[in-house]
Amino acid sequence: MRQPVELPKAYRLLNHGPTVLVTSQHGGRRNVMAAAWSMPLDFDPPKVAVVIDKATLTRELVEASGHFALNIPGRALAEATLAVGNASGRELPEGEDKFARYGLATFAASRIVAPLLEGCVGWLECQVVREPHNERTYDLFIGEVVAAHADARVFSGGRWHYDAQTDPALRTLHYVAGGAFFAIGEAFETRALAPRPAQS
Repeated sequence: MRQPVELPKAYRLLNHGPTVLVTSQHGGRRNVMAAAWSMPLDFDPPKVAVVIDKATLTRELVEASGHFALNIPGRALAEATLAVGNASGRELPEGEDKFARYGLATFAASRIVAPLLEGCVGWLECQVVREPHNERTYDLFIGEVVAAHADARVFSGGRWHYDAQTDPALRTLHYVAGGAFFAIGEAFETRALAPRPAQS
């Protein structure tokens, strides 16, 4: 069901503001963390931004490798998203990571070292665009998207497709707080509001 996404349309995977799972790897260590603060930044080349706190293992691995992936989970991964968001990779016993602890399967990315998470509905492989001031001051990382993929059941032709028949497990997550999420709702289209006639 996984298919490539054209890079100029990769921003559309994030445009509706889903919670993401950031995966990273370096020197035999790997990690996954949840992030509600991520967004698209540019079209060509496509870029994204994500906040990665300086205290996290993910931050250490991203700084060392120069890569990260944004994995977009559906509702089926809500419990896993909450679990990896509340656990620290630094506190696990030697040789154990959050993927093993929570039974999360991965597959190899096509362009970066970070693993991609099975069961998601979208994946963006990113190479860090170094901005030391933003990273130190705001924990803000910019990544150039070097490859993107999506589950064709809900994303194809550069667009998300959600309707009444969509499997609820495939609906993207939007984190509120305290373990509460929204799942993406029904799509609709509209026309722009017409301007009012000028008053004389």
